[in-house]
Amino acid sequence: MSAPAAEQHYDILLVEDDAGDALLVEELLVDTGLSHTLVWHKSLAAARTALAERPAACVLLDLHLPDASGLSLVGAVQEAAPDTAVVVLTGLSETHAGVEALATGAQDYLVKGKVDPDLLQRVVRYAVQRKQAERAKAALQAGELRAQENARLERGLLPPLMLGATTATATTRYLPGRERALLGGDFLDVVETGDHLVHAVVGDVSGHGPDAAALGVCLRIAWRALVLGGHRGAELLRLLEQMLIAERGRSDMFTTCTLLTLDLRARTVTLHLAGHHEPLLTSDGTTRELPARHGIALGIAPGVELWPATTVPLPRSGALTVYTDGLIEGHTDTHRSRLGTDGLLRLLNAASVTDPDALLDRLIADVRKLNADRHTDDLAILRLDWDTALVPAQPLPPQPAAPRPG
Repeated sequence: MSAPAAEQHYDILLVEDDAGDALLVEELLVDTGLSHTLVWHKSLAAARTALAERPAACVLLDLHLPDASGLSLVGAVQEAAPDTAVVVLTGLSETHAGVEALATGAQDYLVKGKVDPDLLQRVVRYAVQRKQAERAKAALQAGELRAQENARLERGLLPPLMLGATTATATTRYLPGRERALLGGDFLDVVETGDHLVHAVVGDVSGHGPDAAALGVCLRIAWRALVLGGHRGAELLRLLEQMLIAERGRSDMFTTCTLLTLDLRARTVTLHLAGHHEPLLTSDGTTRELPARHGIALGIAPGVELWPATTVPLPRSGALTVYTDGLIEGHTDTHRSRLGTDGLLRLLNAASVTDPDALLDRLIADVRKLNADRHTDDLAILRLDWDTALVPAQPLPPQPAAPRPG
């Protein structure tokens, strides 16, 4: 008899109604030298109860039990304990059943009366290893599918921005709230519509996961289509709210968002805040909150339509940063205080980098470090930088021809 290749303890559940066969299995297991714990039950019902209380590494399963029989037993055990390896016990006259059991998901089979300790040891060990390999492969495939789903959702939540080459530049960041999670419901978009007007939206659908992400994609696409169709301000928000109500899966889902229109010729920005916080204005090396009137979140009280506009003058050059609350809701110390807008401003004004990409990366790293990497909410950030010196001058209107001398 060969010794086990590695020291590992095996919890084994024997499901067998014949006491003689059960005793034989028990003696063979002792002779294998495997470190193991054996539990014996005579029925499928008892086995299910035992697996619910304490899953086993391996189940040795007879196909003829008082309360069930046949290959359906394999599926019943796998349903009760998906991570447990199943080894089928067959009689001399039904070896074909063992082969068929493999097709239904069993890891191996043994023919009663033709088992010795060496064979039993190998079958148990390899069955457990095969099951672990199957689980690892399934986890890998699930990860690949999740990555593909994330990529598709990200294309919908974070599309290519429609910006001209000389008006403003946009820098964006997005992080889902949970490790290995699907993207949540945060979304953003930027569109330039002509005359160097830059329109932007940053929104946050309540909740996480695929439902919130799907609704976020829907609202983002609707916003772009409505902006390109000429809709603005409160009218645009009213149409977005109608879309939200029509598409949301639950009546308690709502969305906060900021709409802004950047007019670089007039050097103004017009803001509509629907349940969202104010953007941040950076100019001359200092970042501050930009005061604006607040409106109600979309979907909270349909029909109220309270979304006042705020128009603010802008410096010749600077940046506007719009973000979702995942950036400021994290804790900052052992006293569990929140970062908040004031803490965010301290981080931005203390930053030693000015490049937008490097700045946002540094900002997110600092926020996560302060929160001890307990990142729990989705976050989206949009930063728009501009320099009005780069905006082409407005062409002069055509002048009437001078009268010809008579």
